[in-house]
Amino acid sequence: MPVTSTSSSILVDVEGSVCKVVMNRPKSLNALNLELMDTMASVMRDISNDDSIRCVVLSGAGDHFMAGGDIKHFGTRLGEVSDRTAFRHEIEAMINGFHETVFYMRAMPKPIIASVRGAVAGAGVSIMLACDMVVATESSFYTLAYCNLGTSPDGGSTFSLPRATGMKRAMEIALLGDRFDAATAERWGLVNRVVSDCELDSEAEALAARLAAGPTYAYARTKALMNESLSNTLHQQLNAESAAFADCAVTDDFNEGVTAFNAKRRPKFTGK
Repeated sequence: MPVTSTSSSILVDVEGSVCKVVMNRPKSLNALNLELMDTMASVMRDISNDDSIRCVVLSGAGDHFMAGGDIKHFGTRLGEVSDRTAFRHEIEAMINGFHETVFYMRAMPKPIIASVRGAVAGAGVSIMLACDMVVATESSFYTLAYCNLGTSPDGGSTFSLPRATGMKRAMEIALLGDRFDAATAERWGLVNRVVSDCELDSEAEALAARLAAGPTYAYARTKALMNESLSNTLHQQLNAESAAFADCAVTDDFNEGVTAFNAKRRPKFTGK
């Protein structure tokens, strides 16, 4: 079954082996609500299981990537639910739903590119960090923002930030909640490439095409190894690398890569 979306809050377009996923709540700056959250988890799960898709590009509709959670919803529920214990359970269940999306993105055996413009705040930063590579416009801007609401971060940002920026910088980003620009995001290791606003789509598409034409199985093992390295000992990581290399060595792509190298030509990978 082809990957589809059950809600207008997420748009899905598959072109060849590249799947474009668009968070589609532009009037709310693509703020994360329950519908978008549930749909995105389902879409990411289905993409993970679709072998015909070899790369994903995630973006936001309109002028912004994602401006965080839907704060208006929080305000409404605070007025409707007077029991703090009940409200706590509701919020925890909602966050767990968000975390399902992040888990699928991290575990997905294919690369995800974030194509970023405009505001990236709160949960938007968490979603961006869950992607494997980030291409951003010069005019994009960032803030973790959770502290400004009197809450701690979610969406895996406390996992990703220290590993991307180092602990001291992560603490600064999380505890101060200051806004910073794309050049700073690139310097701090949150963004791979910064391009002009008019170049974003073409740059993201070119990168996606390059990855989609690559050795998909090897990419999957590489992504898993990178993620596992964050909790493995050196000995565990070396064993994992040995097993992954051996697994890759019996694929058609490895045979093609070796053959192409010896023939001094570019390899033509099939992802198998």
